[in-house]
Amino acid sequence: MLAIGLFLLFVNVVVRASGSVLFWPVLVLSVIVYGLFVQFFRNPVRPIPQMDNRIVYAPADGRICAIEEVIETEYFGDKRLQVSIFMSPLNVHVNRNPVGGVVRYFRYHPGKYLVAWHPKSSTENEHTSVLYDTGNHQLLMRQIAGALARRIKWYVSEGQRVTQGEEMGFIKFGSRVDLFLPLNAKVNVKMDQNVRGNRDIIAYLPD
Repeated sequence: MLAIGLFLLFVNVVVRASGSVLFWPVLVLSVIVYGLFVQFFRNPVRPIPQMDNRIVYAPADGRICAIEEVIETEYFGDKRLQVSIFMSPLNVHVNRNPVGGVVRYFRYHPGKYLVAWHPKSSTENEHTSVLYDTGNHQLLMRQIAGALARRIKWYVSEGQRVTQGEEMGFIKFGSRVDLFLPLNAKVNVKMDQNVRGNRDIIAYLPD
């Protein structure tokens, strides 16, 4: 953010020094651009209301775009309950651990950049797969790049013990997060519902 701010400041100083009539339009445009970057890269502090691995918190801000039973082929090889969150460019794009435990599996997959709500984006787009083991349950989470997103960041690694609610990564611009839950999980969200990371409960896991 500092580099962007300094660059825009430099542009405005140069335009001002040249005496160009474009100074005010350039200034207004610079303020708008900087505001959009601040909006996109914001990272609000959101401690989870209750530490409990029976609760699956939303790992991202966005809109619920899928709730369905699917065959998860990368790790489980059986039926899982998939809940997906579409993140628009206006959403907070920080990703958080939906549960705590040990990361038993991690993979980065290069791929395409289909629009994030496309059904095939889950497997064909650039994505990461993170397997959380709580001790009682395992759930898989995918960070999926969208049509605009060209970079996924992650802060977890295989074998690492992680805390519920902590930051685990970031996806730039429109993107998506998939959760693959046990079939007997009790889903707590509806299609097209807007959720917030670390605030809204996606599902409850059985005891």
